[in-house]
Amino acid sequence: MEVSGTSAPTVTVFISSSLNSFRSEKRYSRSLTIAEFKCKLELVVGSPASCMELELYGADDQFYSKLDQEDALLGSYPVDDGCRIHVIDHSGVRLGEYEDVSKVEKYEISPEAYERRQNTVRSFMKRSKLGPYNEELRAQQEAEAAQRLSEEEAQASAISVGSRCEVRAPGQSLRRGTVMYVGLTDFKPGYWVGVRYDEPLGKNDGSVNGKRYFECQAKYGAFVKPAAVTVGDFPEEDYGLDEM
Repeated sequence: MEVSGTSAPTVTVFISSSLNSFRSEKRYSRSLTIAEFKCKLELVVGSPASCMELELYGADDQFYSKLDQEDALLGSYPVDDGCRIHVIDHSGVRLGEYEDVSKVEKYEISPEAYERRQNTVRSFMKRSKLGPYNEELRAQQEAEAAQRLSEEEAQASAISVGSRCEVRAPGQSLRRGTVMYVGLTDFKPGYWVGVRYDEPLGKNDGSVNGKRYFECQAKYGAFVKPAAVTVGDFPEEDYGLDEM
């Protein structure tokens, strides 16, 4: 067993336990007695100090010794940076019992009781007229949303299914295709234009989240906002996809 001769006042070790499957990296003073060290480990592994048995392993996970002298100093053992101290619990708790949060009793409060409290975030937001409780701001946001929807509806009304089009979507190259759908959708609010591209540059086959809006091959379909669509006499270009 090779032991480092370092005299640093602290040592960084890994803590493992028979109570759980994870390890914690911690730093401790070498001047702690094993009894004091066990008390600090209570907060790490959840085992009572009186029920702990400690084993020391090297950085290569080779067993060194037991830390079984309560009044001995931690530094009197061959503990070096990177070593692992394994805590064996004798309290009768099963492995993983402290990891199952479904067994933790949770505090619950009814919506009515929460509403009556005066020291909650909700009551503060109401008193300060913040967020959804700012009626003026909410009315303004609703008006802006209605205005955007009205503008989209007007843009969409000028686009007909079957029309040839060019799509200039943000962050994408110019693409040509055929308009296959115009209207509202279930996947996002507002008006959308379904396009069948001339090339496989789309994201779907005309369906989103299991609902079909139009038919096309996979990767040829896409949905874009009406503002990104220009209809006109845009013949399908020859991209040479059929060339040998």
